Parts: sequence; structure tokens; C-alpha cells
Amino acid sequence: MDKTFEKEHSLEERAAQLLIQRGFTVTTAESCTGGLLAGRLLNAAGISKAYREGYITYSNEAKEKLLQVSHETLEAYGAVSEQTAMEMAEGAAKQAGAQAALATTGIAGPDGGTPEKPVGLVYISCYVNGVTIVEEHVFAGERAQVRSMSVEAALHMLVQALQSVG
Repeated sequence: MDKTFEKEHSLEERAAQLLIQRGFTVTTAESCTGGLLAGRLLNAAGISKAYREGYITYSNEAKEKLLQVSHETLEAYGAVSEQTAMEMAEGAAKQAGAQAALATTGIAGPDGGTPEKPVGLVYISCYVNGVTIVEEHVFAGERAQVRSMSVEAALHMLVQALQSVG
């Protein structure tokens, strides 16, 4: 993708173009972002060629039922963990039959944080063509800002992963 396109287009437009160019489909699995990530992706013209479906799995039960996140993972590491984020993305890709998936799980606040898992802690997972990466972020700000920054980081991860897939 050329640098002019990158400067003139949003992250979601860049992601849509890359998905379409590669013939990939994408799905989203969201906890703390509650549909904002899917909404941003769906802002991109032409995304209907690539977007499969999305999952809002706020509860642990939904993560298990819809995404096949293991009960053992949730018990051992909690909903807000690298392991859960990874299983969310991989489970979403499998359930949707998609080559790409994004997952978010975190503590948007204003309460719910602990010293080990503070408010603003978000795990974002990106699955593309059999490879899954997870990033840990601690975002500062109000609830809406944490959710918005999580979406921005997820879209950035997807664009980078798609660019590396040649």
C-alpha cells in the first residue's frame, strides 16, 4: 500500500482495502469495546466484501458459548488476560470461517480495576491466516476514551498484520 493512500485514508479504510486485496474475511469478538470495533470497520466503504459477523461477548458465559473460550482459561487467568484474548480471536475466526479476527477484552472503568489489573488494562488480539498476536495496553482516560483507544489500537494491529502477509 502506498504512503499517499495511508495518509489520506482512515485505519478502517486501509484495513478494508487490505482484506479485500487479499481475499480475506474478518470477524470481531468484543468485550470491553462492546461493538465499537465492528462499527468502525463497518464505516469503510466496500467492507461488506470482507466482514463476516461480530460477537459481543461481555460475559464469561458468552465467551465460552459463542467463541469456545475454555472455562479453564477463564478460571485460571480471568476474562481480562492475554490467554482469553487469544482464545477469543481464534474462536471467532473459527466460528465465522474467517481468515482474520480481532478481539478485545479489558477494564474500561471507571471501576472494576485491581492493583494487578488496573482500569484501562486492555488485551487486544489479532488473528490473521493462522497467526495470532496479543498486545497488552494500559490506556488512561475516561471509559469512552479507553474504549476508543482500544478500537484504534486493534485496527492498527490488523493493518500491520495484513501488510506483513504480502
